[in-house]
Amino acid sequence: MAIIIRNSEPAYAGTRSLLASSPCRHLIGGRWVDASDGATFETHDPASGRLLARLACGTEDDADRAVEAARAALRNESWREMTPSARGKLLWRIAELIDTYADELAELETLDQGKPFKTGRLGEIPAAAEQFRYFAGFATKILGSTIPTSIAHQPAGRKIFSYTTREPVGVVAAIVSWNSPLLMAAMKLAPALTAGCTVVLKPAEETSLTALRLGEFLIEAGVPDGVVNIIMGYGETVGAALVAHSDVDKVAFTGSTEVGKLIVAAAQGNLKKLTLELGGKSPAIVLPDAEMGIAVPGIARGIFANTGQVCVAGSRVYAHRSLHEALLDGLAREAARLRLGHGLDPEADLGPLVSRAQAERVAGYVSEGISEGAELIAGGQGSGELGAFFEPTVVARVSPGMRMMREEIFGPVVAVTPFDDVEEALAYANDSPYGLAASIWTRDLSSAHRLSARICSGTVWINCHSYFSPELPKGGHKQSGWGYENGPQGLENYLETKTICVMI
Repeated sequence: MAIIIRNSEPAYAGTRSLLASSPCRHLIGGRWVDASDGATFETHDPASGRLLARLACGTEDDADRAVEAARAALRNESWREMTPSARGKLLWRIAELIDTYADELAELETLDQGKPFKTGRLGEIPAAAEQFRYFAGFATKILGSTIPTSIAHQPAGRKIFSYTTREPVGVVAAIVSWNSPLLMAAMKLAPALTAGCTVVLKPAEETSLTALRLGEFLIEAGVPDGVVNIIMGYGETVGAALVAHSDVDKVAFTGSTEVGKLIVAAAQGNLKKLTLELGGKSPAIVLPDAEMGIAVPGIARGIFANTGQVCVAGSRVYAHRSLHEALLDGLAREAARLRLGHGLDPEADLGPLVSRAQAERVAGYVSEGISEGAELIAGGQGSGELGAFFEPTVVARVSPGMRMMREEIFGPVVAVTPFDDVEEALAYANDSPYGLAASIWTRDLSSAHRLSARICSGTVWINCHSYFSPELPKGGHKQSGWGYENGPQGLENYLETKTICVMI
């Protein structure tokens, strides 16, 4: 499939200004600064190969400077004594700035990550603003409690009055993935700031540009110096330095399970608190009474959106044998109608993968599966002059032991397997080290509710897939992570409880 790049030039002044400021700098202590050794690295448009900008390449010294700034800000009265109401208004201003510059942010994400402009503009950028708006409302609702005590030994005429307070966990290292850069950053920053924490944000090296623009918004909104610091660079250097840093109190990470395990090991030094949103291999179960007019486009959206670079992508589909062939045909038609192109092209439905290396990784899974007996129904080819595009792919006859059925591919590849009864489908669905999300497709809601209770995953969708909102907790079971983001549970990640006893 030939990919014609019709346009890759930015249309918005803010985008052009940011790219023209290359080399882009770290934000540390409220100031934009170069890397400690002056080093930079490049970020490219994955569709066209165009050099977008050079970025400061973080070092261990940069991590130290950022953590020191965050620690100082945590103690500074301008942040420590800020009233809950003022903190909520601050978050609301950040949300308004994201809304105001949503077109520009969506364009930056398209150029840096590859996703279609409409995906960012209509979905992820507004969702990032809603994160700040949702948690802004919690700022005045972080409550302690009084506790009637049963302490036996109390002096005559006296009593023990006990109560709890909630305090920020401290300095947070927020390390985010490249698939939805601004939204992933907002999901960590908004609750952390609501709780009163300070943050060192490390965006993915592939997709740092919207984090830098967000940094400008934070300054404009009035976030005190050092409360949020942004360090760019590679995970094995600046990321590892943050995770191991003795003055970081918590790490919030989104990424692969393999890296999550490394973070667990590195955090042992000072027993950092961790929130880990890790890999997934989400199943979709299609029962015999499923409404195909909903199931086919819904399942296709669940795997092909953002070119399959979604942690909850429905990459394993288990379809009742009575409709297995019809579902395969439907998914093949959906795959064939999707148009690949540069994300700034309004006719494009899917952009490239984030890099040629990622496209080659996806192609390797497909090639290996076919060599082991899987049947290619649709797609399966890389394309584009740079090789970063990959066709939406449907595969059948995939056995449970194949790597493409066991491991997270993170590309637009769906494997479809028939089943004969619900217990068989349930066993297939739970036969995975992951437990991030799942979906069930049926007209029988009683069956759906009963089945959802038995699926080992943090989220189950019924007759839909990949729906999110700030009030809906998001997290994984098994090796898909620790803790939850979003909702009240997301705020709890960033709070400590202190018990105070007073003799009165």
